[in-house]
Amino acid sequence: MISRITLYSRFLWAAILAFGLASGAAVAQDKQNITVGISVGSADKIFTVVKQVAARDGLNIKLVTFNDYQLPNAALNAGDLDANAFQHKPFLDGQIKSRGFDIVPVGLTVTAPLGFYSRKVKSLDALPQGASVGIQNDPSNGNRALLLLQANKLITLKPEAVERGNATLIDVVENPRKLKLVALDAAQLPRSLDDLDAASINNDYAEQAGLVPARDAIAREAAKGPYANLIAVRTADRDKPWVKRLVAAYQSPEVRDYIEKEFKGSLIPAF
Repeated sequence: MISRITLYSRFLWAAILAFGLASGAAVAQDKQNITVGISVGSADKIFTVVKQVAARDGLNIKLVTFNDYQLPNAALNAGDLDANAFQHKPFLDGQIKSRGFDIVPVGLTVTAPLGFYSRKVKSLDALPQGASVGIQNDPSNGNRALLLLQANKLITLKPEAVERGNATLIDVVENPRKLKLVALDAAQLPRSLDDLDAASINNDYAEQAGLVPARDAIAREAAKGPYANLIAVRTADRDKPWVKRLVAAYQSPEVRDYIEKEFKGSLIPAF
């Protein structure tokens, strides 16, 4: 007859073995090397610090830089990237709705207040009648640009478009200065600045063109708002250990300190 002690010992070893196998499987599923998509500009600088912090935790990050906002989510959804970090949630929501991506946000990064720039005037209020003004042609950033023009009392938008958060040029109901609003690809706006009286330019493209948002913008969004950038992954990966390690590396004190010292208000930590 098997004693109670023997049965207990067998049960204990079986439990230990099962735990060990489960732990080993979890480790095997975790990644030590990941590929992250970013956009040109400040993200590359920030991720220099993120990579150092992540490496201390055994996570090696390879970066892929994109010049087109339409590409990083497609690459992530297709499995060519493990994560990306370039967009705010309204942009991600729009891409999911229009293109069916199975992607989710997992952590906030920075807020990059959108700004208008000009080589001809010092403020939006100084724009003359009939001035040409460039805005982004993608729904989320174009909406932001139009809201900023409305906040500066240059145009009036349909209230329902403002409420929906997807205002476009056809939603402009009042334009007393008869501004010529031109929708262009976000990457093209800095190159078109000499041909326009003013243009809305995202921070990464502004910096690539040698502009300093906190210094050179003639109007900017408020620092706090719904447009905090984020890290995104495929839905199937959202609970993987490497995702938590990536987010923890980005949201570390070292990265926060770097952003605050390096960008001096052009970018603001959102975590």
